[in-house]
Order: sequence, then structure tokens, then C-alpha cells
Amino acid sequence: MPAVRDLRVLLRRRDFRRLLSVRLLSQAADGVYQVALASYVVFSPEKQTSPAAIASAMAVLLLPYSVLGPFAGVLLDRWRRRQVLLHGNLLRTVLAAVTALLLLAGAPDWLFYASALSVTAVNRFVLAGLSAALPRVVDNAEALVVANSLSPTAGTLAATAGGGLAFAVRLAGLESDMAAVLLGAVLYLCAAGVALRIPPGLLGPEPRRVSPRLTDALLDTARGLSAGLSHLAKRRSAARVLAAMAFMRFCYGALTITVLMLCRAYWPANGPDGMATLGLAVAVSGAGFFAAAVVTPWAVARLTATGWIAVCAGTAAVLVPALGLSFALVPVLIAAFVLGLATQGTKIATDTEVQRVVDDAFRGRVFALYDVLFHTAFVGAAGVAALVLPPDGRSPALIIGVAVVHLTVAVAMARSRVSRETSPRPRDDRGDARDVSRET
Repeated sequence: MPAVRDLRVLLRRRDFRRLLSVRLLSQAADGVYQVALASYVVFSPEKQTSPAAIASAMAVLLLPYSVLGPFAGVLLDRWRRRQVLLHGNLLRTVLAAVTALLLLAGAPDWLFYASALSVTAVNRFVLAGLSAALPRVVDNAEALVVANSLSPTAGTLAATAGGGLAFAVRLAGLESDMAAVLLGAVLYLCAAGVALRIPPGLLGPEPRRVSPRLTDALLDTARGLSAGLSHLAKRRSAARVLAAMAFMRFCYGALTITVLMLCRAYWPANGPDGMATLGLAVAVSGAGFFAAAVVTPWAVARLTATGWIAVCAGTAAVLVPALGLSFALVPVLIAAFVLGLATQGTKIATDTEVQRVVDDAFRGRVFALYDVLFHTAFVGAAGVAALVLPPDGRSPALIIGVAVVHLTVAVAMARSRVSRETSPRPRDDRGDARDVSRET
């Protein structure tokens, strides 16, 4: 298969393997850290957690993605991305160790959240840097589709595996939350060690684009953000898939809060342990991410990015309510797999389209805006879920509402693809005439 051939070629490239290793270690640490936080916030026996409390915690932890996103993009287009990966992971090592000490000392919740907020703030720079750097280690468009399937999805699977390690720490009977956070700190340190092996100038941006002074970069933030938005406005296909991705992420966030509350309050009352069930749900969703990585290169090559997003959204619109409205454990787990496949398939297609049409000089800014949408959609979903969900997590209205959003995305993307195929050789987003029916 061409995808398998391209994957083999990618993995033979030393620089790609190193960048991938940084992602895997960083996101595995994220998974450990996030599950430790979920355990502390949601499953601590002394806490009576409500959907509103979970939504508030997620808003606090994801705020850096919204507040720092535009600044991160401008800085990523001036700082060397390899240095961002190195120093960002070193800083997170220290901050995660501080979080563990706060847990050990029984510090007030606000201090714990402040420390966790700092870790996720740095995460904003690292993840955007990884996405912006990927085209620098992949030199052809076909391989880039495979790289976009492999890298982010492998990172998500690594985060899932990291979450599994945190669950294992809990099951081992250790002082679980603190031990898991310390494990995350070790993994962040390992990611920094791998980043150190990447040549400093390899990941870009070009030296002429690197501002020598931080103050100059910060003063240029407003102009840089405006330029990034203007550049994206001229790349209409990228803007369309970004909007679709945001709506899909909203649905994923709303259903994530639903599963959290089912694991905490509904399913344990009927037998299964809540934390173990959550771990199983995360693993099944991760399997959906893996399936998306396998299927998406083939699907995008035949359907285009827009067509594949339409298929993903349409599938979720039908199967998620059909399976989820029972609120029974096994059907909901199957729905989690479907949702993982659809959401990650959409993200891979979006990553590929954005990287394909956005110029390298603007890529950091656009990916920062991308991540702002990605996480703001999740926080918004958590807020909606807090208003709709009962304490046990069973809300048919929310499931149906999510299905309607999925269906709307599917119809919009299908119409966009049909419109582009029936328009003879229009000018593309870069202003060149081409056969858009073959666009991927």
C-alpha cells in the first residue's frame, strides 16, 4: 500500500523519528498528568463533583490555550522551534514536580490549580511548535498526509498510554496522584533530552524570520496576529476545515463530560468501578484514534479532506445517538470508539489541509489560532454540558443536540466538496488555476 510505503520512508528519516519521539514522550507525560488531575478533581472521595465543577476545572486548565494562543503563534514564527521543544519540556519538568509537592503537602485547591495552569500554559507552545515543525522534516505532499496521520494520532495514543500508566499507578496502591504527577515530570525530562539531539536550526523558522529580541516579538504580536488572520482568510479551504474541526471538537467535549459523569455517578451505582470504567472508555476512544490514523490517508486520497470530514461527521451523527441514548456501558463504549475515529479523522484531515495551503512563514500563527479554536470549543462544550447534564450524566437532549451538530457539519462539508468539484478549474487559495477535484 502507498501509505505503508510512505510510512516506512518517514520512519527511516532520523530527524522525523526524533521529532516524533519528542511528541510521544511529551504527550505521554500529558496523559499521565491529566489523568492525575482528573483523579484529584473528579474521583477524590472527599469531593462531591458536579458537571459545573468539572467544567470550571477544565476552563481553568485550558485557559492558556485561549489566552496565550496568539502570542505563541507570533513567537513560534520568530523563536527556533527546537529551542521551544527543549526549554518547554524542561520547564514542565520543574512545574510538574512542584505540583507533586503541592499534592503531598495538601496545599489549597487554588494553589494546585495555579501550578497545573502553568504546566498547560507551556504545553500550548510545545504542541503548536510540534505541528508547525512537521513539514520541515517531511519533503513531499504525499508523505505529509501520512505524517499528519502518524504524528498527531501517535501523540494521542501516547497520551492514552500515559493515562493508562497513571491508572496503573492508582491500581498499584501507591500515593497515586502525587506518584503519577512525578512520573509525568520524568517523561517531560526525557522529551527534553530527545529534543536536545535535534539540530537547533532544523525545525525553522528561517534565520531571517527569527526576531533577536523578545520585546520586539511581543510588540509585533498584534500586527502578526492580524497578518495571520488575513493570510488564513485568503486560504478558504483551510478556514472551512478549521470551522468543521471546531464543531467536531465541541461535540467531543460535550460527550467527554457526559462519560465522566456517567463514570462517577451512574455506572458505579450499577456495578463497575468509576475510575476503571473511565480508563476503559479512554482506551476505546484511543483505539478509534488509531483506526483514524490507518484509514484517513486512504480516505483523503480518494475523497479529499473535505469529503472525508463529511463522512466522519455523518457517521457520528447516525451512530453516536443510536448507541449512546441507552446510556448502557457497552453501547456507550462503542460510541466512544466511533467518536474517536470521527473526531481524529477530522483533525488529521484539517492538519493536512492547513499545512498544505498555509505558507511556512505564517504556519506558527495559524496553528496557534487553530489550537485556540480547538480548546475553546472544548471549554464551550464543557460549559454547555454543565447547564444540561444532571448529576448522573444521563441527558438525551445533549446526545440529540450533538447529533444535530454532527449532521450540520456533514451537510456543510458535503456541499462544499460538491461545489468545488462542479466548478471547472477555479483558482485555488494561492491564486493558481488547477483541478480541485483532485485536491487533498
